[in-house]
Amino acid sequence: MSEGRKPQRRLCRIACMQYLYSWSINRPTDINEDLNIFFEDQEEERDYYAFAEELIFGVIEHLAPIDDKIQEIASNWDFDRIAKIDLSILRMAIFELLYRKDIPPVVTINEAIDLSKLYSAEESRRFVNGILDRLRGQLDRPSRQASWD
Repeated sequence: MSEGRKPQRRLCRIACMQYLYSWSINRPTDINEDLNIFFEDQEEERDYYAFAEELIFGVIEHLAPIDDKIQEIASNWDFDRIAKIDLSILRMAIFELLYRKDIPPVVTINEAIDLSKLYSAEESRRFVNGILDRLRGQLDRPSRQASWD
């Protein structure tokens, strides 16, 4: 991979995080139209971001159980005070951990930590890692490999 060129899945996760962040602040009435506008501003053609769309729709579809899981694990935190960017990263990663068994948990966690390093506050990395590591311990599957059952 050439220097400065991010892998496609990383770019898709960045796009997903960005969309979920804006969505959490101002929820559109028509998500499809909102996504059309969002993807017009991205570097690549929309088809390139198919993985991002899978994540976006997955998070939105499963938002209640994902947020319940965050509240369960982060019981010492006021949910409404979690930074919106951290919440976007956590929602995306928890969706992957709970619903995308084709992605090894350690890959999801490492990607989320990397995104928090790049886009959030210094202490966010530890917060995101702590939440996701606790969830990883609750999973009934190997941490370092995908499972297809």
